[in-house]
Amino acid sequence: MIVALTLVASLLTAPQQLTVPGAERSVVATLDDLTTAGTVKTGHTDPADWAGLHSAATVNPTGVSGTQIDGYFPDTSTTNATHGWNHDSQFVIRLPDNWNGGLVVSGTPGNREQYANDYTISDWVLSKGYAFAATDKGNVGVNFHKDGRNPGDAIAEWNHRVTQLTVAAKTVVRQRYGKKPERTFVAGISNGGYLVRWQLENRGWLYDAGVDWEGTLWRVKGDNLLNFLPPALKAYPDEAGVRAAGFAAGSEFLWPFHRQYYWELTQQLYQKELDPSYQGTAADYDYDARKPYAAVAKIALTGRITKPLITLHGTLDTLLPISRDSDVYAQMVGPHRPFKYYRVEGGNHLDSLVDVYPDRLKPMLPVFRSAFEELETWVS
Repeated sequence: MIVALTLVASLLTAPQQLTVPGAERSVVATLDDLTTAGTVKTGHTDPADWAGLHSAATVNPTGVSGTQIDGYFPDTSTTNATHGWNHDSQFVIRLPDNWNGGLVVSGTPGNREQYANDYTISDWVLSKGYAFAATDKGNVGVNFHKDGRNPGDAIAEWNHRVTQLTVAAKTVVRQRYGKKPERTFVAGISNGGYLVRWQLENRGWLYDAGVDWEGTLWRVKGDNLLNFLPPALKAYPDEAGVRAAGFAAGSEFLWPFHRQYYWELTQQLYQKELDPSYQGTAADYDYDARKPYAAVAKIALTGRITKPLITLHGTLDTLLPISRDSDVYAQMVGPHRPFKYYRVEGGNHLDSLVDVYPDRLKPMLPVFRSAFEELETWVS
C-alpha cells in the first residue's frame, strides 16, 4: 500500500507547478472555494460577466476547494480588459480537490468574458466534482467584429479558441491528477450553445458529449438571425408581422423589451461582422439579397454531430425564436444521429426575465441541470 500511494503521489503535479500548454500567461491560485460564493470575494471572477443570465431565485452549491488558473493564449486583439491584461483569448481553468474524473469545457454566451458561465455552469459542475474550463472566445464586447482581417474571422476564431482550450485543459487535468479525463463534456448557452454544436460536428474526437442551451443557428442558406431579425424590426409593433418573422404567439408581452435592447443591436453587431459593407438600416437588411455567403460559410453548421448532444430551447425565446433556430437544427441533425431535443414550454432566452414574469416564464437553468445529468447517464 505504501508503494502504491507513493507511486500515485509521484504522478501528481503540485498546483503551483501546473503549466497550460500554449499559454502566453498563466496565474495559479489555490482557493478555499472555487464557486462564485468564494471567487467573488477573492477576485477570481467578475459578477458583471454573468449578470442577467439567471433568476434571482437560483440556489447554487458552495464550498468547493481547489485550484484556479487564469491566463491567456497568444493573440493580437486587446478587447478583454480583465485583470488589466488588455489581452484577448483569456481563459479560466478550475480543478477541484475532490475530482470525479471529468472535465467540462465552455465558451461564453453573447460577447461576454471568460467568467460568464461561472454562476450558471461552473458552480454546479464543480460541486459534482468536474474540472471546468472556459474561454472568452478570442474577442469580446460590442466591437468584437473588428477582430480578424476578413468578414467572419472573429466568429471563426471562437471555434478555434474552444478547441485550443479543450486540448490544453486536458493536459492540465493530467498534470494535476495523474491521468487524463475519463469523460469530457462541452456545454454552453446561446453563442456558447452554437460552439457546442460546432465542436461536436467538427472536433468530436475531443469530447464524449455536449449540452446545447438555445445555441445560435448559422446557415449559409436558410434560417439565421440576419434573416429573421430584420423582418421583425420592420414589422414591429404589428403582431402579425412579428409572428410571421418566427416569434411565437404568446410571446408578445416580451417584444417591447427585446425590441429596445436586443433585436436591433444583435442584428447590427452580426451584420458588421459578416457583411460590413452594408450601410442601410437594420430593419432594411436583406440577407438573401446581400448574400454574405463566403463569410457565413466559415461558421456555418451542418447538423452532422459525431457525439451525443442534448439541445434545449424555450418556446418563448424572444431573441432566437425556437421555430427559426433549434426546431430547424433538430431537423438538420435528423433521426439517425445521437441527439435529444427538449422544447421547454415557457422558457425564454434570459432566465433573469423569470423574476419579472414569474407567472408566465419558466427558468431554463433547472432544465439544463437535468439535461446534463441525463447526458451523464447516456454516456455512461
